[in-house]
Amino acid sequence: MPVESGQQSSRHSNKAPSALIFDSGVGAISIAREIRRQMPGLTLHFGIDNGFYPYGTKPEDTLGPRIVDIASRMVSACDADLLVVGCNTASTLALPELRQTLRQPVVGVVPAIKPAAAGSRTGTIALIATEGTVNRRYTRELIDQFANSSHVINVPAPELVALAEAKLRGETIAAADLAPVIERLFSGPHGETLDTAVLACTHFPLLRDELSAASPRPLTWLDSGDAIARRVRWWLDELKLTLPSEPHSSQLLTSSEHQSEQILQAFGEFGPTYQHQAIAVRL
Repeated sequence: MPVESGQQSSRHSNKAPSALIFDSGVGAISIAREIRRQMPGLTLHFGIDNGFYPYGTKPEDTLGPRIVDIASRMVSACDADLLVVGCNTASTLALPELRQTLRQPVVGVVPAIKPAAAGSRTGTIALIATEGTVNRRYTRELIDQFANSSHVINVPAPELVALAEAKLRGETIAAADLAPVIERLFSGPHGETLDTAVLACTHFPLLRDELSAASPRPLTWLDSGDAIARRVRWWLDELKLTLPSEPHSSQLLTSSEHQSEQILQAFGEFGPTYQHQAIAVRL
């Protein structure tokens, strides 16, 4: 479920339209895949705040200002036409401030609670998220506003972030690795009627197949990738930006040189058209 902000850019140039996708880790890949599928000609830059990974465990009073500072500087560094905040934690904390700071449109992501509640046949949905997202006031307000009297099972699953990154490194994720999360899904109150699960962290869709295979019965697994991509398309139309048939070269911006080669490798699926360049943006 996307949320967006910002003003239309008044800049017109001959450069290829581009978007910066921002996250603390490689979860942004799940968003980038859907944007690439729908808009293959859009140049994608990636801004990874790996110097502060993972966001889900960091204090809000430190995290919010950092997100605004570093995301803004990364947008400037790659001259992107819009910013996609490919992280639930960053979106729920920093979208208003990013709106005030940037002239470019900003598309953010929040948990897909509304479509989950609307589509559930049993009235029981699960919110699988980092501990920060599960406990954040913003998330509680979304549930109050959009859950439509559904039973919402809150499932903190911080371990899925590391497992998703391990999968991208080529490691095999076994059912035993996911067993604690599956147990939290089904063992609590209303677990027997659960039919829809919201993957409320952009890392988590990277494990959709493994989670589905480990589940004792079929569930509908929802994330926000399609909705975000459609909103990006809407903004491109608003900005009157025409996409070429193929994307131009992109940049990979990181806040730390630590493990930058691993991050570069993780985003390698967006080549060979892309020539990623690691750029350290230091605070």
